[in-house]
Amino acid sequence: MIPTIKDVEQARGRLKGVVQATALVRSATVSRLLGAEVLFKAENFQKTGSFKIRGAYNRVACLSPEEKQRGVVCASAGNHGQALAYAASRAGVRATIVMPEAAPLAKIAATRGYGQNVVLSGSDYLNAVRKAHEIQESTGALFVDAYDDPWVIAGQGSIGLEIADEGEADVVVVPVGGGGLLAGIGLAVSARMPKAQLIAVEASGSPQLSVSLCRGRASTLERPADTIADGLATGKLGELPFELIRNRLSDVVSVDDFEISEAVLLMLERLKFLTEGAGAAALAGALKIQQQLKGKRVVICVSGGNIDINLLDRIIGHGLIKMGRLFSFAVDLRDRPGELDKLLKMIAETGANVRAIQHDRNRLDMPISGVEVVLELDTRGPEHIAALRSSLKQQGYRIREGRTQSEAS
Repeated sequence: MIPTIKDVEQARGRLKGVVQATALVRSATVSRLLGAEVLFKAENFQKTGSFKIRGAYNRVACLSPEEKQRGVVCASAGNHGQALAYAASRAGVRATIVMPEAAPLAKIAATRGYGQNVVLSGSDYLNAVRKAHEIQESTGALFVDAYDDPWVIAGQGSIGLEIADEGEADVVVVPVGGGGLLAGIGLAVSARMPKAQLIAVEASGSPQLSVSLCRGRASTLERPADTIADGLATGKLGELPFELIRNRLSDVVSVDDFEISEAVLLMLERLKFLTEGAGAAALAGALKIQQQLKGKRVVICVSGGNIDINLLDRIIGHGLIKMGRLFSFAVDLRDRPGELDKLLKMIAETGANVRAIQHDRNRLDMPISGVEVVLELDTRGPEHIAALRSSLKQQGYRIREGRTQSEAS
């Protein structure tokens, strides 16, 4: 079965009262950056924290009585599993969710919170898929694919209908992993806004869409996917999504983890949106091709907000360093009263704030009378850091940049 726009419209009817018709949020900041009118489709505020509830609920709603009795099983990096667990619980259907052992703890906990069975297996999504098929064969449960399923694709397509309800768009930018979201939105956009360009954004560490387009068929990567955007790290493009996508795409943009991190931080700081890596990927892609978007009405799909807090902490740290808002360095001092106080007063005079400090008296390459001090400073930007470097040099300090408190430990 290849879904049609009629299937998408029927899915939208089934989802009424279950999912939220999420807002299109205008951003003056990003609009200025891109020189375009930019709106965000905020699926990070959706039930279960991502768009996945649309496809999962539509699939469960279409189960036959016999299929409901058998139960369902799926593999998921996190969001599809949460969505299927929620949908199955609501329908009174048993579900088993297989997730990689390295899945974000927040997603594991949230999935278990919906009252269904969670199995951790394998190092990545594809290994989890293999385990889910084993469970399917041994229990008779129905396997619900995260993206290569017509009912799932039709459910995701309801996002495209909602975008079209808000008026014509020139460009719709969508993140892509297995392709279900892109295929569904593409199906709706081509029917309702045929002049709109559809741009896909993939993680460079999981480029299954580019590989598939190059080979002319849905493909699996020959190496494990490696990206902080775990929702895009499927390592494989679905066959059904590929058939729906291949003739509808205007462009494919690849973004690396640093670009994704910058987008996560930009949305957190300027839009007050908490997003996961996959959720920020579309913005990262738009920033990368901003010249193509100038003067256009651009809709960016924010696919989800279920980010692991530990990862968020690392992203914030890297982002602050890149923006010149965090400066870390080590310096050797004589280990006697007043030396540290003198250094700290000089730093205070520049307007920097000490975030962390640590002494190390045990380095074998230092004199017994010396001490290494590692500092992390809150700073205002690159110019402030340049002024700090200059002041430290004038006072005779020789610093080694980039050392952090954790490295000193």
